[in-house]
Amino acid sequence: MITLFVLPLIAVVLMCVPFMLAAKRIKQGRSAKPAFIGNLCAFGGTMLAGILVPFGKLAVFAAEEGSAAAAVSTGTGLGYIAAGLAVGLSCVGAGIAVGSGAPAAIGATSEDPKNFVKALIFVVLGEGVALYGLLISILIVNNLG
Repeated sequence: MITLFVLPLIAVVLMCVPFMLAAKRIKQGRSAKPAFIGNLCAFGGTMLAGILVPFGKLAVFAAEEGSAAAAVSTGTGLGYIAAGLAVGLSCVGAGIAVGSGAPAAIGATSEDPKNFVKALIFVVLGEGVALYGLLISILIVNNLG
């Protein structure tokens, strides 16, 4: 029960401390590169913990049920992989679309401020791709259980 409170608290601390260190270094006029590297390491540790903790709960569940086959089937595992790929690949596509559309939108707006709404539409369309991927993954996960 205590892990339900402690693990998210540790994750929040791991993610916030490097930002505070980077802000402190920038305020002192020094480079924030070491704090950025620390932030990447903290992010990796948090993601690793997020991957490993559910496996521990799965092992406990499998031990209670008597066999690991009762806990997860191959079809369920492939469904979760499909949901993850739907979100991941759609976000990569949206990042590419926004990465090329947003600078063009900024350039068009700087030349003529009346083009702001027209340019913003193209950026929002790129972000919509990620939302569609999230929607598909939610549908996949809902059909698994």
